[in-house]
Amino acid sequence: MTKPAAQTGLGGGDVAFHHNEDVSKKVILVSPFVKGFAGSMGGTIEACCLQPIDVIKTRLQLDKVGKYKGIVDCGKQVANEEGVRSLWKGLTPFATHLTLKYALRMGSNSMYQSVLRDRDGKLSDGGRLAAGFAAGITEALLIVTPFEVVKIRLQQQKGLAYDKLKYHNPLHCASTILREEGLRGMWSGATPTMMRNGTNQMCLFWAKNNVDKYLWGKHEGDGRQLTAAQSMTSGFTAAFLGPMATGPMDVIKTRMMAQGKKGSSAAQYSSMLDALVKIPQQEGIRALWRGLLPRLMRIPPGQAIVWAVSDQITGYFEQRELRKHPEMLAGTQS
Repeated sequence: MTKPAAQTGLGGGDVAFHHNEDVSKKVILVSPFVKGFAGSMGGTIEACCLQPIDVIKTRLQLDKVGKYKGIVDCGKQVANEEGVRSLWKGLTPFATHLTLKYALRMGSNSMYQSVLRDRDGKLSDGGRLAAGFAAGITEALLIVTPFEVVKIRLQQQKGLAYDKLKYHNPLHCASTILREEGLRGMWSGATPTMMRNGTNQMCLFWAKNNVDKYLWGKHEGDGRQLTAAQSMTSGFTAAFLGPMATGPMDVIKTRMMAQGKKGSSAAQYSSMLDALVKIPQQEGIRALWRGLLPRLMRIPPGQAIVWAVSDQITGYFEQRELRKHPEMLAGTQS
């Protein structure tokens, strides 16, 4: 007979475990708050390391005339014409965005998973995909869209001369958008962003779980702690699927966020579907995957960093729970 899950820790417990008479079926579940904290730490480190690649990706996606010949050429031109510091343009909103995004992503995914688990704490592949998709939509609506609008508006500006820039800093950028375009301007491109992030996280959480399982024999909640190198390998590998599937949504999202208020002379696309039709008509089908290579250079290494950090933090709490309940040790290692 299944017994109710036991919980320990502050504020409802930082770790819970589903207790079954068959000890081999025990699952240790770290709380959404711990998962959120772990994700935020990884996101901060990722932002500082990989911001230049994000700037290059944005410039390539906004390049309609072929100014840049590729990733290296784009990086060189930006550094030569605008200074090396330009490669870290938008770092403040980007770092804040990633810290909050990963906290919400990891935390909300854990909450959605808890709703979809069976009485033994097990989660089906369908449940894992659904939880990941819901987490992606949640982060897109609450965090990603407004922060990326500000980041992209800052990144698309050329040069560093203060008096020639329309947007002087993140706060000035946000206030200018609100004044000129209204609240809706901060959520420009929300629909393709939700589609992109929902699909990305659906793929990511499912793939990470399966890579851990097949490469390392690690099952979620089994109490085993991966090494940082193992987590980096899993995160790096799992992160390839999403960007390849969502390339068009990322390009459309960037174009819609970069343009001005809908209905103005600067607004080229009236909707996601309008952009999906116009971009391949005017620039060819390959334009929908423009910037894919820098995305693949940024996202998998970024996920390697995030999972290396977050797995160590969540693993610490799982191990702490095992030390407090040694009778579980045999079950998790059987």
